[in-house]
Amino acid sequence: MKKISILAMAIMMSFIGLSQEDDDSQKSVIQEYTPSILLKKGQWDIKWFNNLYTQTESTFSDGKEPRQTFFTSTIDIFTGISDNNNFNVGLLLEFRSNVVADRDALDVFSFDGERNTARSGFTSFAPAIKFNPIKSISNFTIQTAFHIPLIDNETENGVFLDQGGFIFQNRFFYDYSFASGDWQLFTELNTEYNFGDQDSFAYNSLRLTPGVFLSYFPSSKFTVLGFGQHIQLVSFGANDDGFNDFSQDATILGAGAKYQLTDELNVEFLYSNFVRGNDTGLGQTFNIGLRALF
Repeated sequence: MKKISILAMAIMMSFIGLSQEDDDSQKSVIQEYTPSILLKKGQWDIKWFNNLYTQTESTFSDGKEPRQTFFTSTIDIFTGISDNNNFNVGLLLEFRSNVVADRDALDVFSFDGERNTARSGFTSFAPAIKFNPIKSISNFTIQTAFHIPLIDNETENGVFLDQGGFIFQNRFFYDYSFASGDWQLFTELNTEYNFGDQDSFAYNSLRLTPGVFLSYFPSSKFTVLGFGQHIQLVSFGANDDGFNDFSQDATILGAGAKYQLTDELNVEFLYSNFVRGNDTGLGQTFNIGLRALF
C-alpha cells in the first residue's frame, strides 16, 4: 500500500486555476484571494475540490498493471474572525471512493463495493486555522490542521481507502505578482506528520511537498497555469512489529486553468502526471473544483 499513500497529496494542488473575461481595471477574486491571502472579518470561503487519480503503472513492476483508481472529494470552509484580518478558522472534510482489480476509472462513482473491489465513505475531518506570522509580509501565511480519521481499517479485502492515523498538517503559502499584472508566482510547502495508529502504513512518518505554480492572466478573470511538485515521505522508524520503516518520493508536473463565473464563484480544472518516483504509483490526476467567496 506504499504506492497509495502519495495519492492524498495530489489533492493538495487545488488552489490555482481558471476564470472569466471582464474589466481588467480591478483585481478579480482569483487574482487577489490566492491561498496566501487571509479573509477579512465576516468573509466566508468555501471550496469543493474533486481529484481522480488513476494508474496502470508503478515503480514496483515493469509494464502495465491492473488499473487502480482513487477519487477524493474535499470541502474546505474558512471564515475571518479577527478585526485586523490576520486570523481565520476553518473545517476540512474528506470523502473517498476507490476501485481496484482493473475496474474502469469511472467506477469510483458507482459507490457499490462490488465484488470486494471497491470502498467508499467519509474518511476524515480536520479543524483548521490560518494566520499571518509576519505582519510586514501580508502574502505569507500558514495553515495548520489536525486531521482526525473516521475509518476503522485502512484496507479491507485488499482495497485501500485512506490513512487510519492522525495527521498534523502545516501548509506555508507565499505568492508574488509581477509588475505587469499578467503573471503571478505561487509557492507552497506542505508538511504532514503521521502518527497515532501503529498499523497505518504511514505511521510515524513525515511527508514534505514543496510546489511552484506559475499563472498567466490573459484577463483579470481568466488564468492558465503550469506547476511542479515533489513529494517526499520519510519514516522515523518501524512500529512495534517492525513494519512501516520505509521512504517514498515522486515528482509531479501539471497544468490547469481557472474561470471566474461570477463575483463570488469560480471554477478550476487541473491535470497532472506522476513523471517519476520511488516506491509509488505512476499515474495521472484529473481535477475539478468550485470556490465561493463572499
